[in-house]
Amino acid sequence: MNQSDNAMDKFGLIGYPIAHSLSPRLFTAAYDGRFAYELIETEDFAFAWQTFLDGYKAINVTAPFKGDAFQRADILSPECERVGATNLCVKTDQGIKAYNSDYLGVKSLIEGLSGTAAVIGYGGAGKAAMAAAEDVGLKTKLYRHNEIASGVSADVIIYTLPRSVEGVDKLECSVLLEANYKDPCLTAHKGYVPGTAWHLQQAVLGYSLMTGLEPCEEKMKLVYL
Repeated sequence: MNQSDNAMDKFGLIGYPIAHSLSPRLFTAAYDGRFAYELIETEDFAFAWQTFLDGYKAINVTAPFKGDAFQRADILSPECERVGATNLCVKTDQGIKAYNSDYLGVKSLIEGLSGTAAVIGYGGAGKAAMAAAEDVGLKTKLYRHNEIASGVSADVIIYTLPRSVEGVDKLECSVLLEANYKDPCLTAHKGYVPGTAWHLQQAVLGYSLMTGLEPCEEKMKLVYL
């Protein structure tokens, strides 16, 4: 990748809807406003992708485009191949390289844990979390939202659903990581790890891939306050 310290380098996020995304604030905090970071909000993936190609060094990708961007990338990182989706694409001399920082973020939080894991939610975050849990050596099972009504027990539970569903009061574990940082529903659970921790880790790891420069994690943390 051609790394540059040029203030004109542009980065962004594609997806829909994304008007209330924290990504611009996080990116600004990460690099003291040194680089431009813009929202490319559209329901038209072809338009979003072409906008990226025409004027951006790298982009984050969110719903509903994680699968589309995965299909369009020229080079897939190992974690992308595992998950089958991307949330981060970077221009390189060899073409567009796709990464999955959802996977990287959750893996960094659960590395070193042992035993069993239950991942609740079958969307992109759930698939990334399941791959990460398997890759750190946890014996992992994936549950859909309608499969937990009678309860779930594991050493580690990773809850990726956007809201509370029947059975959340019957989750038994030592560590519970919830993906939703905007409207969490499991904060009272013992061993709770907030979604802000996952979101922050995926941003820290992802931004360094996008820019080639280490972001300031301490300043990024302040965005959540």
